[in-house]
Amino acid sequence: MPIHVSVKHPHDDAPDTADAFRRLAALPDGPERDAVRDRIVEAWLPMAERLARRFRSRGESHEDLRQVAALGLVKAVDRYDPARGNAFESYAVPTITGEIKRHFRDHMWTLHVPRRVQDLRNRVRVAGQDLSQTVSGRGPTVTEIAERADLSEEDVRVGLEALESFTALSLDAELPGTEDGYSLGDALGGPDPALDTVVDREAVRERLAALPERERAILYMRFFDDMTQSRIAEELGISQMHVSRLLSRCCNRVREQVLRDQAA
Repeated sequence: MPIHVSVKHPHDDAPDTADAFRRLAALPDGPERDAVRDRIVEAWLPMAERLARRFRSRGESHEDLRQVAALGLVKAVDRYDPARGNAFESYAVPTITGEIKRHFRDHMWTLHVPRRVQDLRNRVRVAGQDLSQTVSGRGPTVTEIAERADLSEEDVRVGLEALESFTALSLDAELPGTEDGYSLGDALGGPDPALDTVVDREAVRERLAALPERERAILYMRFFDDMTQSRIAEELGISQMHVSRLLSRCCNRVREQVLRDQAA
């Protein structure tokens, strides 16, 4: 039974297969149903190939893209339900496009993606395709996808991010809207030298607390109040030479204890 093009569509490669789909839905599994299905797929192949051509500049061979698009078309034909009242093209286009994008994500990601994220991406993608038949004029919401895929909304957001994140951006790439060559790498921070100070302070905290009160006071005045040795000596009523010896002895003791703790 030939498929006739009798209705105008946005594209010349969009045949009128409404009657064929209704017949396909009514037929039981068998040779006759397979023949109708094959004719529908053949009729829509030009559209699938047109969609594949949109992605030909991304490093994948056109023949491979045509095969992936054809696979997406077959899936769209098998999943399409004419009883829902939506045109097949409105369901097939995102299904085929999604299959092509999935091919790139599965085979051409620059970075390794955890298996859990890949699974979330796939479940979100399938749920979104299924929901596209039930909602019109808009895309499915995060809540709708979560209910359909039996996922939390947070997992859906992770899956949605993964759907659009399969290539890496060079740190040397110039940021959009800049005219002075400002790159992504220029926006990244560097090591904070103050972190070393925090680590050192935490390392000596316990050992400082174990020092005699006068030695703790001397260290505090010297290193936290930034007092000179002569002023410390005047404050405590001792000689500057004594202050110098106490500082040297305290610092050496704390240093040795901390190094011993780290080696233990």
